[in-house]
Amino acid sequence: MEYEHDPMSILRIVLMIRSQGRVHFSSPYRALGSSSVQLGFHSNFLTEALHPSSKRKKLAFRKFTLSCSSSSSSDPLLVKAAKGHPVSRPPAWMMRQAGRYMAVYRKLAEKHPSFRERSETTDLIVQISLQPWEAFHPDGVIIFSDILTPLPAFGVPFDIEEVRGPVIQSPIRSEEGLKALHHIDLEKLQFVGDSLKILRKEVGEHAAVLGFVGAPWTIATYIVEGGTTRTYTTIKSMCHTAPHVLRTLLSHLTQAIADYIIYQVESGAHCIQIFDSWGGQLPPHMWEQWSEPYIREIVSLVRTKCPETPIVLYINGNGGFLERMKGTGVDVIGLDWTVDMADGRKRLGNDISVQGNVDPACLFSPLPALTDEIQRVVKCAGSRGHILNLGHGVLVGTPEEAVAHFFEVGKSMKYDNSSQNHVFEESKLLHLFLPDNCFIFVELTISGEDD
Repeated sequence: MEYEHDPMSILRIVLMIRSQGRVHFSSPYRALGSSSVQLGFHSNFLTEALHPSSKRKKLAFRKFTLSCSSSSSSDPLLVKAAKGHPVSRPPAWMMRQAGRYMAVYRKLAEKHPSFRERSETTDLIVQISLQPWEAFHPDGVIIFSDILTPLPAFGVPFDIEEVRGPVIQSPIRSEEGLKALHHIDLEKLQFVGDSLKILRKEVGEHAAVLGFVGAPWTIATYIVEGGTTRTYTTIKSMCHTAPHVLRTLLSHLTQAIADYIIYQVESGAHCIQIFDSWGGQLPPHMWEQWSEPYIREIVSLVRTKCPETPIVLYINGNGGFLERMKGTGVDVIGLDWTVDMADGRKRLGNDISVQGNVDPACLFSPLPALTDEIQRVVKCAGSRGHILNLGHGVLVGTPEEAVAHFFEVGKSMKYDNSSQNHVFEESKLLHLFLPDNCFIFVELTISGEDD
């Protein structure tokens, strides 16, 4: 969406209430609703302008939302939290919430022992995806699939062996290997689109339907190494011995993954998670070169077609990457369980949402201990922009009663936005009407405590 007035011009309208103030932009901009831009500023004069007789206050982050769309009040709870909108409680879901820890899944797997059959057959995808929904009613229902599922659709066939896991018979390590790649054929992924459409109908607006993809670097590790690896020596060597081949591969994956995300959204996904599962195997400076630019490009491409769709980014072992992850432009950063939530929130700031990050092993603990850990994580994350999740996927052997308890505790928690310890929050909302039916919401939130 293009506007007659640039953001600075719009801000000048706002700042006409006083001729002084200090302005800065939050980075990256976050989409709140359709085709919207979030800006922020800190300005000491606002305290006196709005509360001339008030005591000293600490200024909090301010949000400006420029929008030409309808309200997002019908969004599922998880989507609202992902966008940083106010919610009454933290929405909750789990990575790998459909899988082998559930008895009903194991029973189905006995009848259909092939993972690819289970993850590439519409009826089975829907049935498995809905198993945790029917058992626990999480706030997010993620499609049962795999990050490698789209590979054959752009020229990379693979098998899954019982012991070795994913196997790619013809790894790509040269310019000759690159010739096998082609544009993604979304017709070969119709089972994904059909499944998302059915899931969207099944859960309605009671939960968010989640799609997901692997990040280019993570997908490339499989394609280059020929499957799973513990050392990543081949692909890391390529960064130095054949950087042009690796860059070409990553660029091809970037376009294919962006197209695949858009396809998932158009098929019914409310939200998308990008798994850079093996990005944490790179030193941070190498991640900035070999992963971050490609994720950032995916986000940019998706934004042009799906500006309202929140995007989550998760890296396993991401403690050294948080600030860099924010630079990709995603809406939500998933924290793994090795990051302290309070520290993660402090490092990332309040202008981006977070997801996580209960240790999956806590689900093997006594239920009161699990309750304490959930409450600690929620408290540290704050009352806006948090999606309750694990810091990794559900572990095999996790007791189902612990998973049920996780969701029960999450749903029982309610945010208390009232006065606590003499801390207060006050908001003012201004409506400035602009040409072409556009409008700007300026929410001025001032929070602090008495002297």
